[in-house]
Amino acid sequence: MSGPRAWQRRFTMPDWMRRYTPFLGRILEQLASVRLLDCATRLAAQAFLGAIPAVFVIGALAPDWMHQQLVSTISTTLGLTGPALDQVRAVYAANDSTAVASTGAVGIVVTVLSATACSRALQTTCERSWHLPKAAARLAAWRWLAWLGVWITALLFQGPVQQAFGAGRILGAIIGLISGTLLWWWTQHLLLGARVAWLPLLPGAILVAVGETLVTWASRFYMPHAVNRSLEQFGGLGLVFAVLSWLIMFFVVVTLGIAVGYVLAHESPVAHRLGTPPDEPELTTAAGR
Repeated sequence: MSGPRAWQRRFTMPDWMRRYTPFLGRILEQLASVRLLDCATRLAAQAFLGAIPAVFVIGALAPDWMHQQLVSTISTTLGLTGPALDQVRAVYAANDSTAVASTGAVGIVVTVLSATACSRALQTTCERSWHLPKAAARLAAWRWLAWLGVWITALLFQGPVQQAFGAGRILGAIIGLISGTLLWWWTQHLLLGARVAWLPLLPGAILVAVGETLVTWASRFYMPHAVNRSLEQFGGLGLVFAVLSWLIMFFVVVTLGIAVGYVLAHESPVAHRLGTPPDEPELTTAAGR
């Protein structure tokens, strides 16, 4: 994409790779351009900094039914059990009217500012993946808030959705995959400011939804042991390490899905069906030499 603020490629495919494994080479070029670990760690840090204020604000201000939904979502998504889950429940079990009064407006403002930092980082990841210039803040600000509101609502019901509202895990996985695809499809379109048509964004949305489903499934086996062991060794700080590590892994999957989705959307058979516009000259020079 032309323009002084477009994201440039940082890796050029060697001749042998261009000859024998061109698709793999294009993926490596894309991941180097997006800076996979940089985006994933930044997203994880912003999500973590936004999650902690949200936990306390919701714990102080939200009604009981919302507490139950959040505990269900956290336990289902992270696979928490035992002491780790007890600590999460303890946050919402406290009912201190003084804390509610003191949290109030200041807590809500801090929560919104922290959480919009995450949406800004995710917008940067989408723009890097699609090689678009950075959108002006005055045009993107309402999108950050819209993304935040929709995702908080979705997270509230993530636990029941993954259980298919009591119908079982298999049906829950199917529903979660469909809802995840729709959410990430809409997320990309929103944060890119509708500068990319809907259909080319679909491969990335599907990849992210499949990836987050696999991460959630694997978390049920790994996270309970890892979190409880960290709590035994390091106390509350161990829970911080475990959750932050999980967030990094999760956003590596998210960044991979969005970035590789761009490559898939530009593959000839897929691009023809989705109506994907061709790469700009600067982005195809290396591949065409």
